[in-house]
Amino acid sequence: MRGRQTPMVAALSFSAVLGVALGLGFYTLIYARGASYLTDDPAACANCHIMSEHYAAWMKSSHRHVAVCNDCHTPHAPLPKYATKAANGFWHSFAFTSGEFPEPLRIKDANRRVTEAACRRCHGAVVTAMDTGHAGARTVACLRCHGRVGHL
Repeated sequence: MRGRQTPMVAALSFSAVLGVALGLGFYTLIYARGASYLTDDPAACANCHIMSEHYAAWMKSSHRHVAVCNDCHTPHAPLPKYATKAANGFWHSFAFTSGEFPEPLRIKDANRRVTEAACRRCHGAVVTAMDTGHAGARTVACLRCHGRVGHL
């Protein structure tokens, strides 16, 4: 019976792995102020120093008076909103911890679609009029020309 663990050793191994994972998870949550990401407070987005410039630009933009980060960067329905926040939180944390991210930051395709939908939700009448007015194009991509809106 070489190579097999007794039930007691297996339970202890599982408990140790679980304890380490929970300990690291809680430490990371506290150290990275994880609960702040559950709010709509734009300052939470600036917890990472790489986002400070984007936050400062938003503070000077006209969108500051009508929208917070989540209005443009997450879906509005609760389940997709928090699923997007969880996915982005994990991958942003991974990228910033490992140092593997492009500078300047670039929006990923999935997040571009979320932001494009937000533009269309708030500016629907204008975008609809533009969609029908561009020859050869079925729809206009707002971010193609207005990628810096909200961040100056």
